[in-house]
Amino acid sequence: MNRRKFLHLLAGAATAAPMTSCKPGSDVLGPVLPRRDLGNSGVRVTCLGLGGFHIGWTTESLAQATIEAALEEGVRFFDTAESYGPHTSEERYGRYLTPKYREHIFLMTKSMAKDAATARHDIEASLRRLATDHVDLWQMHSLFTPADVDQRLAAGVLDEALKARAEGKIRHIGFTGHASPSAHLRMLERTAGGQSPFLTCQYPINPVDAASTHSFIGQVQPALQKAGLASLAMKTLADGHFFRSKEQSGKITWETETPIVPDTLTIADCIHFALSLPVAVVITGAENPGFLREKATLVRAFHHRSEEERQNLTTRVARYAAEGRVEYYKAKET
Repeated sequence: MNRRKFLHLLAGAATAAPMTSCKPGSDVLGPVLPRRDLGNSGVRVTCLGLGGFHIGWTTESLAQATIEAALEEGVRFFDTAESYGPHTSEERYGRYLTPKYREHIFLMTKSMAKDAATARHDIEASLRRLATDHVDLWQMHSLFTPADVDQRLAAGVLDEALKARAEGKIRHIGFTGHASPSAHLRMLERTAGGQSPFLTCQYPINPVDAASTHSFIGQVQPALQKAGLASLAMKTLADGHFFRSKEQSGKITWETETPIVPDTLTIADCIHFALSLPVAVVITGAENPGFLREKATLVRAFHHRSEEERQNLTTRVARYAAEGRVEYYKAKET
């Protein structure tokens, strides 16, 4: 992608960037982080959400402590999925979150179901594990290719979600993916015309993605804005690949001699970059209270990054996009 086209895409993706004057509030649980509109639903959600993947693999005590820290720091958006384990984060939410706080939070889960029967099974099983009679958002999870989208639609996954929504077990529907902007665009194409069945779309948002030839920010975000869907940001730190190393469950899963953070960017750069785009929620993975509190502090200190500032950050990491190692989760597209 030449520089002129890249800058045009990055600028276009942010034409409706959120207002920066939003202030923290409070509820019966205490202080609440700033809220943003979740699409056109009339629902407002905290602009920081707790990701459920890390809650599923960390220790039981740290999972509980991280959930409680999120509530104390003013997070009211909680993400999870039926596949997150090995100690399923849905069950941990069902033990430490929903029994006391269900009415005060926005709860989302996801399923990788490929057919209607599996989708129904996953919906019902998620409700049992989460100890609730409904979720606020259920998402078709991890769309991989346009063909994957076609297959899931043909097999009735979306139809089953719509039935569950009519039954009151799901309030809103969305879709996610980190591999292919083309898959997201295919889903928007297949469901265009009339009122969209979707409210949200979750995808990677970070400066390296913005510099990528296959950029979710450049290609998907403008299409979502046109369709009126809310953007949920994930992988704002590229699944830990912005750091020198990544450890999960006691094992090193990533190592490099040239980390992006803090050598080229800071964590604040990445979080504020995402929040400066038209994003409803930045979903952060945290396996301990310290990581969660760090992100909450950065959200409270947020200042809007201008288009020029965002372009500068993206230019600084363009070489990482060209290498393809950092965003390892993206599929190769022609």
